Amino acid sequence: MAKPWQWLIGTVIIFVGGVVLISWLFATPDNLSIQEQLQYRNQALTTIAIAFLGLGLTIHAYYTVKRIDAIQKSAIAAEKNLEISLQNVKLSQDRLISERLMSAIAQLGHEKMATRTSAIYVLEKIAQDFPQEHWTIMEILTAFVRENADLEAENYKEENTATSLIQPKNYEDDHLEEFPKLRRDIQAALTVIGRRNSQQDDADKKLDLRFTDLKRADLLGTDLQRVDLRGADLRGADLHSCNLSDANLENAKLSGCFLYEANLVRANLQSANLQGANLNRADLYGANLREANLTGASLRAANLQGANLYKANLQQATLKVANLTNAKLFLANLQGAKLGKANLSLCGLIGANLQGANLNSANLCGANLNAAKLTQTEIIFADFTEASLTEADLSKANLMGTNLQKANLYEANLSQANLVGANLAETDFFDVKLAGAILTGVKNLVSQQLSLAIGDRTTKLPDHIEIPIHWRQSS
Repeated sequence: MAKPWQWLIGTVIIFVGGVVLISWLFATPDNLSIQEQLQYRNQALTTIAIAFLGLGLTIHAYYTVKRIDAIQKSAIAAEKNLEISLQNVKLSQDRLISERLMSAIAQLGHEKMATRTSAIYVLEKIAQDFPQEHWTIMEILTAFVRENADLEAENYKEENTATSLIQPKNYEDDHLEEFPKLRRDIQAALTVIGRRNSQQDDADKKLDLRFTDLKRADLLGTDLQRVDLRGADLRGADLHSCNLSDANLENAKLSGCFLYEANLVRANLQSANLQGANLNRADLYGANLREANLTGASLRAANLQGANLYKANLQQATLKVANLTNAKLFLANLQGAKLGKANLSLCGLIGANLQGANLNSANLCGANLNAAKLTQTEIIFADFTEASLTEADLSKANLMGTNLQKANLYEANLSQANLVGANLAETDFFDVKLAGAILTGVKNLVSQQLSLAIGDRTTKLPDHIEIPIHWRQSS
């Protein structure tokens, strides 16, 4: 920046130059007329005015540039100061978070229950206020639960699947057992985990609650999606409206659990024990229930669309109005199950055991029941349109009013079955055993169909159809 004396010299030079210029301009030639002299002076004045105006603009522009430069330098300095301040604030904040975290973590090991419980809620507050610490805190809380409610994996290797056809022991003795109430600090940790913002979870990791003792836990409405609960003991827990979508519950104990309206979409429940559990209106779309034990479980109006129930035990289970469309029930045990008005369309039931089950008004359109056992099954007014019942055992089954249109009964056993009022339009009776079956009042039955079947004089036919000749000969 120029010093004051330099500005003074510059101003004097400009002033002297201006005076000289004015004097020269006003010195008019003598040979001009008065009018020409006036014009000459006017031009001189205009020239002087323009010169000084240009000089003024130049000076103004110079100072404007200087001011802008000064402002920019000030802004840069202010920005640097702000950045330094923010860094200091962040360092202070990180230090504060670290101190709060360490303090809360230390209190998790305190001998007093109240102190431990308070520390858990402090950790929740930190997770809410500082999202960058969310996942770390959730992992700390799950580690706390595992540490304080641990089940030894080697002592948990017991049979949960009960897939044999023998009637199981009375499961009610199990879920009526008085379990001790869950510790308050463990319950608090589960509550915090269950109401976390799962959108902040690490997409590549899962919360780990494997082999934990969570009997009688209150998990009403909690968010446990994608949580790893393999081998966990949740007997008697309240999981009403709980979100367990994509959760891993393989080999978990869930007998007597309240899972009403729970979200179990795509959950892994392979070999899980769900004896006597309440799964009414639960969403089990695409869930894996392979070899799961659902003996006596209630699944009224549950959604099991596309679920895998291979070799699952559903003895005495209630599945009324349940949606089992496209479900896989191969070799499943459904003895005595209640499936009234259930939707089993396109369901895979190959080799399934449905002895003594109730399928009244069930929808089995297009279902595959090859080699299925339906002895003494109630199937009144059920719909078997285009279903496959090859080699199925329907002896003594009650098929009154059932729709068997275009059904495939190749080599099926319908001995002593009740088919009163059934619709047999285009039903395949090739090698079907009809000894002692009741076909009075059936609809759309023609003699050609019976000529392919195997019956005798004990078979009761409609009045308009005569006993096939080869039946008489074999009697």
